[in-house]
Amino acid sequence: MSPAGWRVLLPPILTDLPLPAGVHRAIWDIEADPEARGIDLSGVEVYVPGFPGVASGCTVMARMPALRLVQTLTAGVDRIREHVPPGVVLANARGVHDASTAELAVTLMLAAQRGIDEDVRAQGRHEWRPVARPSLAGATVLIVGYGSIGQAIEQRLAGFEVEVVRVARHAREGVAGEHQLPGLLGRADVVVIAVPMTEGTVGMVDAAFLARLPDGALLVNVARGPVVRTDALLAEVSTGRLRAALDVTDPEPLPADHPLWDAPGVLITPHVGGNTTAMLPRARQLVAENLRRYAAGEPLLNVVTGEY
Repeated sequence: MSPAGWRVLLPPILTDLPLPAGVHRAIWDIEADPEARGIDLSGVEVYVPGFPGVASGCTVMARMPALRLVQTLTAGVDRIREHVPPGVVLANARGVHDASTAELAVTLMLAAQRGIDEDVRAQGRHEWRPVARPSLAGATVLIVGYGSIGQAIEQRLAGFEVEVVRVARHAREGVAGEHQLPGLLGRADVVVIAVPMTEGTVGMVDAAFLARLPDGALLVNVARGPVVRTDALLAEVSTGRLRAALDVTDPEPLPADHPLWDAPGVLITPHVGGNTTAMLPRARQLVAENLRRYAAGEPLLNVVTGEY
C-alpha cells in the first residue's frame, strides 16, 4: 500500500472524481498550462493523461520522480508507452471505449453501404437522387481484432442478418488466428479493422491484403491509421474496386490536400470513435476503481504487459 499523502494528477474531465482517503488531487489543464509549470509534480504517484492526449502529456512524466502508475483514458497505448519510465506500471482504458467505437463501426458500415454520405452531399445541392444500394443484410463481416471492441461490434450487429467471422492474434474456439486471415479475406463483404497498433500490426493491411478482398468490398478502420498502408488503399479505391470507411488515417490529422479526401467510395470521420457521452462515465468508473486498488495494494485492472 502506498503511504498516505500521495498525489494523483488528473485531467480536467476528472476534476470531481472521488478519491481514496488521504489522496491529494492535482488537475492539469494542458491547454491552459502546456508545460505544467504551475503544478508541483514531485509527489505524483499516479498520472492520468488527458483524452485523447498530446505529446507534452507524455514528456511531462520525466518530472515525476515518485511516479508509480500511469492510467490512460485510451484503449491504445502506442502513443504513450515509450514515454513511461522504467518500473512504472501502465494501465489502459480497455472497455471504456467499446460501446462508442462499436457504435461508430456499425454506423460507418451502414452509412457506406447505403450511400448516406452521397445523399448528404445531394441534400446540400437540393437534389433528389434515389439510388439502389447494397444492404448490410446478407453480408459477411470479417472482424480483424476480436478483443473487447471487436466483441462489442459483433453484439451490435446482432439483428442485421450478417455472418460474422472473427479473427484474433491467437485462434480459440469460434475465433480464427491471424495466420488464417489470408484465406478468409476472399469471402468478406465488409472487413472491420479493430486491432491494437503494435510492431506486428503496422502496415498489416497492405497491397497483398487488399488484393485478396472481393470486388466491391468495404474496409472499415476504427483501429489506428498506420495499420493500413494508405498508398495501397488509395490504389484500390481510386479504381473503384474497393471502398473504405475510415475513422483513422495515416497521416493524422489528414492534410487538407491529401487525395484520400476526394477518393471515390471513401467515407472519413475525424478519429471520433471513442469520443461520445458514453466515454466519461466508463472512464470515471475505471479510474476510480484503479485508484482504490492502488491505494489498497490490490491488483490493478487493465495492466499492459508486452505490446498491449
